[in-house]
Amino acid sequence: MILPIYLYGQAVLRKETEEITTDYPNLPQLLENMYETLVKSEGVGLAAPQVGLAIRLFILDLRPLADEEPQYKDYTKTFINPEIIEYSDETDTSEEGCLSIPGIHESVARSKKVLINYLDENFVEHEEWFEGFPARAIQHEYDHLEQKMFVDRINPIRKQLIKAKLSNVIKGRVYCDYKTKAQR
Repeated sequence: MILPIYLYGQAVLRKETEEITTDYPNLPQLLENMYETLVKSEGVGLAAPQVGLAIRLFILDLRPLADEEPQYKDYTKTFINPEIIEYSDETDTSEEGCLSIPGIHESVARSKKVLINYLDENFVEHEEWFEGFPARAIQHEYDHLEQKMFVDRINPIRKQLIKAKLSNVIKGRVYCDYKTKAQR
């Protein structure tokens, strides 16, 4: 089932997230719905707050990038109760967008590598380093679990310049090819 994506301004995007356990109700169905929603919206990452749930869960699906980056041909990952343990000092600045902030793309500095501890969809614990684009995507989605969005990381002058666009997103005055939920 395709879930609506909550747009910038929705309270759940700024709400503290809670860890989940193996008995979280209908978790397999939620994950299936999140992956289906992500594919429909043509994104590469989706955090639970973006579908209205203040829980510590996000997914990545880098398969849309496989034409240019063949190593992502089968790249899907589920991150339950993740914690970034270490960030590399070396950073990279690149343009980011977000399904919850359609139509806005800005340059964001992120660490090139991160060490993250997480549980997969079977609640198996992992601790691994990610680098390059997966590291950037992880940091972006992890921010959602920490009540942050990429526009919180941009230059204050740039944020002021896009204030009207952000206001339109809050009001739902945006066009998307996917279901959204905005303040009304």
